[in-house]
Amino acid sequence: MGYLKKLNSTSMVQQVIDCLTQAMLNKELRPGDKIPTELELAESLGIGRSTVREAIKILVYIGVLEIRRAEGTFVCEGFSESMIDPMIYGIILCKDDDYSSLLELRQTTEVGILHLAIQKRDMEGLKIIKEKLALFKEECMRENYDVEKAFEADNDFHDAVMAMGHNELMEKINAIVRMLTYAMRKATVARMIESGRGKELYDAHERICQIIEDEDESDIHNIIKETYFLE
Repeated sequence: MGYLKKLNSTSMVQQVIDCLTQAMLNKELRPGDKIPTELELAESLGIGRSTVREAIKILVYIGVLEIRRAEGTFVCEGFSESMIDPMIYGIILCKDDDYSSLLELRQTTEVGILHLAIQKRDMEGLKIIKEKLALFKEECMRENYDVEKAFEADNDFHDAVMAMGHNELMEKINAIVRMLTYAMRKATVARMIESGRGKELYDAHERICQIIEDEDESDIHNIIKETYFLE
């Protein structure tokens, strides 16, 4: 347990969290490993057990550690949805409310997702993307349109593209970006359909499908940007 060194008095709970996190980053603690007991951690770090207990409680809450009754506390294996919450709140509470920064984050993420989808293209995934695109077209062209259904179909299409990339970490990051841009994306769908430009909206998505099928990354940034309809 070389990662356990006595701590000073400043923000003790945070320091315990940092100590365990650094051990995970350094691979001294790996997914599935059992961490030392509260008593062992307290003695090694030179702090009280209540401080250790509070730090562990926080790491359990955010999905980094898990407590198994009668066995001990272990480093989690895989992702937990609860890990996303602190990241979302961290971005929401950021003082800089910059629309362009959020738009750049969205574009960077979606370009990366499309790149993965092209690189890992398979016929079954492409079939699903085309099915979702057809449903999106139906909602975009409907005379008695329903914005909620069109937006849902839009999300389903992008989820299918995301799934083609087969990257769990990117999927989690994308979930955060999609949540942060929810209002922005829904407003675009509503504006396009309500103004009679549903076909334009569909055509932009069809181009995404086409470049995946053609495995053509030559204009990937512009094609993603076209789906935003900023003007």
